[in-house]
Amino acid sequence: MESGDLLFTHGPVQGAFVINPERRVDERGYFARLWCVDELQSEGLLARIAQINTGVSLRKGTLRGMHFQTAPHQEVKVVRCVRGAAFDVVVDLRPDSSTYRSWMGVELTAENSKLMYVPEGCAHGYQTLADDTELIYLTSAPYIQGSANGVRFDDPSFAIEWPAPLTVISHQDRTWPDYVV
Repeated sequence: MESGDLLFTHGPVQGAFVINPERRVDERGYFARLWCVDELQSEGLLARIAQINTGVSLRKGTLRGMHFQTAPHQEVKVVRCVRGAAFDVVVDLRPDSSTYRSWMGVELTAENSKLMYVPEGCAHGYQTLADDTELIYLTSAPYIQGSANGVRFDDPSFAIEWPAPLTVISHQDRTWPDYVV
């Protein structure tokens, strides 16, 4: 669906979107809007920003995730790759959702400028597809250590198809438990 300068593509996870900024190209390069409260709200999306984070991964194949915050600190994330490339993944952990336990993934690169909108109640993670990759996250709620949680990246109940061999993963991300309702 098109709305002004941001093009919203529904994904296979209810409420998750890939957002493509519409580029205005001229001899200098291009200009694109990455965030517009009015356009996000017109799509029914939460457009509040409480925190902006960055993650830099040095090696191709680095995996971060799958992370989420529990209620009452659930958060929306909007993620963009500003250097390198990553396969960005959303997993639906909302039992009342029509896409419960489904996942979707999209390649985010500095060149394609795509953004991933991750709704509340979904886990998020990514695998780098290039060395020296940097992602920026806009979140609707601040990080609360006691609400931080995760599920294993290779949990068989989701069967995520990661595109590259795993090279680096934190101990915490490797040892998240299997998802249990």
